[in-house]
Amino acid sequence: MIELATSVAKLWQRIPKAVLFGVAVLLQCALLVLMVADRMQILREGTEVTLQTQPVDPRDLLRGDYVVLRYDISQVPAGALAGKVADARHPDVFVKLAPNADGLYQAVSVHAEPVTVTAPEVLIRGRVGNYGGSCGADRRRFCDKLPIKYGLESYFVPEGEGRKLEDARNQQKLRIVAAVLPSGRAAIKRLLLDGEPVYEEPLY
Repeated sequence: MIELATSVAKLWQRIPKAVLFGVAVLLQCALLVLMVADRMQILREGTEVTLQTQPVDPRDLLRGDYVVLRYDISQVPAGALAGKVADARHPDVFVKLAPNADGLYQAVSVHAEPVTVTAPEVLIRGRVGNYGGSCGADRRRFCDKLPIKYGLESYFVPEGEGRKLEDARNQQKLRIVAAVLPSGRAAIKRLLLDGEPVYEEPLY
């Protein structure tokens, strides 16, 4: 075994650094392509849901060229999960959404595992803060209300455009349309300002 390890080490040392660098670059490119392809699948195949944004704490301002986003569904009642032990530091949950009379999707219930939904309902996957909010004597139980992130909490915009969108967000004039797959994975598809599209992700 030691001889094999030594042989492998010697062989590794013989490989030109340029070749190793090229392999590393190719691996990074392949990973990027997979990430883009995964996002495109969500945007093309996902069910569209419209979400209302909420004002963000003034201390959490525009960062660089992206807008920080928060939604009606960013904090939801735990329901049957309240008081139960979370199985991870940042547990995944599945939130059932359904449209209201205005067509905006709102949280109906939250679950530790996927549940069956009937259209126009959708199930979106999110991640809760520390141990479901860090409640209970052991600080590892789900709180009555759960802070949840869905991977929809920021959106990159052209330089100089962020302030307008940030102001619109804080006036609740900004909505987003997200695409949600049956698995619960979601991605932002377009931004709506006063009901009109202002940014839309290309589907290539």
